[in-house]
Order: sequence, then C-alpha cells, then structure tokens
Amino acid sequence: MAESTYKIIELVGTSDKSWEEAAKSAIETASKSLRDLRIAEITKLDMTIQDSKVTAYRARVSVSFKYVREED
Repeated sequence: MAESTYKIIELVGTSDKSWEEAAKSAIETASKSLRDLRIAEITKLDMTIQDSKVTAYRARVSVSFKYVREED
C-alpha cells in the first residue's frame, strides 16, 4: 500500500429542512473546491430557534481529504 497523507477540516452546513440536508450541503459545497474527499463524520448537530420555532438546522462535519504529492 502506498503512503498517503490526509488533512481533516471542520465544516458547518445549514438547512431549513433537516440535519441531513445541512450535512449534505456542507459536503457538496466543499467538493467544489477540494479533491479526493474521503470520510465525513458528523460531530455536532444543533438548531436555530426564533419565536419558539426551529428555523434552521446546523450540522458540524469533520471531513478528510487526500493531499496530492506534486511530482519533483
């Protein structure tokens, strides 16, 4: 197996529908500028409340992606 190096970053996605949509939004947005996303782990879920009603769902997601070695 070849040696690999991965970076882990934290993202926060939001949705007015669900935590699943919030997490999906975070990954889909990150995938537009990052390559080789590997693993996503939801680390925290919370909600925004206004006037006693849930107005938004937030998902904090740790995501790993592979560093690409530049050729010498």
